[in-house]
Amino acid sequence: MCQRTLSGPCSFEGKGLHTGKFSQITINPAPADTGIIFVRQDTGAEIPARADHISATRRSTSIGIGRSHIGTVEHLLSALTGLGIDNARIDVSTAELPILDGSAAPFVEAIKHAGIKEQDAPRRWIRPSREIFVKNSSGSWVHIEPSDSPSLELTVDYGSRIIGVQTVKVNEDTDYATQIAPCRTFCFLHEVWPLLALGLAKGGDLDNVIVAVERPVSQRRLDRMARMLGKPEVHVTPQGYLDNLSLRFPDECARHKMLDLLGDLRLCGGFLQARITAFKPGHAINTAAAAEILKNI
Repeated sequence: MCQRTLSGPCSFEGKGLHTGKFSQITINPAPADTGIIFVRQDTGAEIPARADHISATRRSTSIGIGRSHIGTVEHLLSALTGLGIDNARIDVSTAELPILDGSAAPFVEAIKHAGIKEQDAPRRWIRPSREIFVKNSSGSWVHIEPSDSPSLELTVDYGSRIIGVQTVKVNEDTDYATQIAPCRTFCFLHEVWPLLALGLAKGGDLDNVIVAVERPVSQRRLDRMARMLGKPEVHVTPQGYLDNLSLRFPDECARHKMLDLLGDLRLCGGFLQARITAFKPGHAINTAAAAEILKNI
């Protein structure tokens, strides 16, 4: 398989999920063997998308060099991976990528519109030299096995009566653009207030996040949240979600975790020849797995 890049540039703008700051980005074609490189336009820093540049993993993935960082890179990295893009240079105006609709679909649509072209160089597959197993104290784990047929399978289990236990599998035959890219980020309603108190989710609103209501909540409190987010009103559906959005898939939450996993693992530096299974994945465990892969190439 040959390496691939974009046929032309494509641009986006919008708020960062956590900083709330307006951000502009442009994804540009890049020569073969470039990989994925982010460029901070305000500082001039060039930050390769590799696990040795990870700077933060709380609620999103950030990479950086020195004092220059770029946050929430996982959705764009997922889109580039899902579309088979090996090489790109991404100009970023501020410290965080725009959240857009909370999924990777806007990136996918624009990249496909710009066009994808093959390059005169073979793809450099990344094949771990051994099995890798990474786990943490919360019970999350990621298992990587070398394989000629790449695949990923994950299970999410938050002990939630709303989300339940969801399992998603993808392989080389999965249509990423229709099955994974449209799936949006999510949270629990009881997490929203602490996030705001920590200064996070400043760019989040009811247009780009699925909100599961795990615990009973009064309409008075929902009305207060609606006012804070500039909405006339919000309610809880019979399925247990805020009625700001309709689910695109019954297991959209797990599919979004697959979207994140694909993006975070791209920080190993390329496309994996591996069979990957994960339980309760998140940015910290995903990027730890990417770092271990990088060590074992």
